[in-house]
Amino acid sequence: MLQSDKLVLHNFNAGPSVLPKEVFEEASRAVLNFNDSGLSILEIGHRTPLFVPVMEEARQLVKELMLLDDDHEVLFLHGGATTQFMQVPMNLLPDNGMAAYTETGTWANKAIKEAKLFGHVEIAGSSKEDNYRSLPKNLNVSPTAAYLHITTNETIAGTQWHTIPYDCGVPLVADMSSDILSRVIEFNKFDLIYAGAQKNMGAAGVNLVVVSKKILGRVERVIPTILDYRNHIKEASMLNTPPVFAVYVAMLTLRWLKQQGGVRVMEKRNGEKAKLFYDTLDTLPVFRGVVAKEDRSKMNAVFVMDDANLEKEFLDLCKKEGMVGVKGHRSVGGFRVSMYNALAIESVKAITDLMKHFAVSKS
Repeated sequence: MLQSDKLVLHNFNAGPSVLPKEVFEEASRAVLNFNDSGLSILEIGHRTPLFVPVMEEARQLVKELMLLDDDHEVLFLHGGATTQFMQVPMNLLPDNGMAAYTETGTWANKAIKEAKLFGHVEIAGSSKEDNYRSLPKNLNVSPTAAYLHITTNETIAGTQWHTIPYDCGVPLVADMSSDILSRVIEFNKFDLIYAGAQKNMGAAGVNLVVVSKKILGRVERVIPTILDYRNHIKEASMLNTPPVFAVYVAMLTLRWLKQQGGVRVMEKRNGEKAKLFYDTLDTLPVFRGVVAKEDRSKMNAVFVMDDANLEKEFLDLCKKEGMVGVKGHRSVGGFRVSMYNALAIESVKAITDLMKHFAVSKS
């Protein structure tokens, strides 16, 4: 056994995923007694003086961490990114209009499918021909497009946009579910950002939306009340009962992120973790990366073995040594190591040491 007698778990799950220990501890106390109120966070009213400050602080922390201007509104909504796949075009894409989308993997494709229900979609760039192992380098965005949609990080394909197409000439929309607040980005240059919280920002059950008010109100269709961003803005994310506990965990995670030094510190740490992992991967012939090096994700490292017979043996070793969530997505196989904000570099050292040990044993 490589570890000591007491097994230490290292959580590489792609989502829901690792969160800071401090967040777990504070959230667990709140389940029993929230802010010494004698009530659980699970049973307090969302419009009470107990919870309203939680929502306000969560929204304010997002504005502060992203350095957002006054034009951008912050919402915490139900439904995750999957709901946003249809809510974005419902609010932004006219019936006879066209939107440009990049086709870069599973999640981009799901967004494209939903957008086609509301208008015409043109593919501005695609990496389908190489099985999504890279990102398109030259985008063709029509100036008549209602917006350009990108998926900044593909958790399954293992690619990440390191150069954002800010100058696309049309409003810019992004699914940032798996790399939100993991690196410094010019957030104000996006007209709409959405992100499921369960990877870098909190627990499953809530979705962050950052939207510029200037882009809203351009479609003529009747939008159901609950799906119109403008209604949520008017009610400060309290249009209906929000996912109270998930918002609270997100607020705690945002607090932790600020205390750690903010997005710039996260970017530095994430860069160190990714460098350690990929430098190790590239030196071990038994493993092989499948993504073009310039497009590799710093959040989700995907890799395979040329000898597929060894895959089960390595996964069994990972399980024995406390490496959780290393198996690749069911649609692509292989392996995936997710390195979100809360993952300590010690966990990356542990998995890379295990990879080296396994490689030596097979040489």
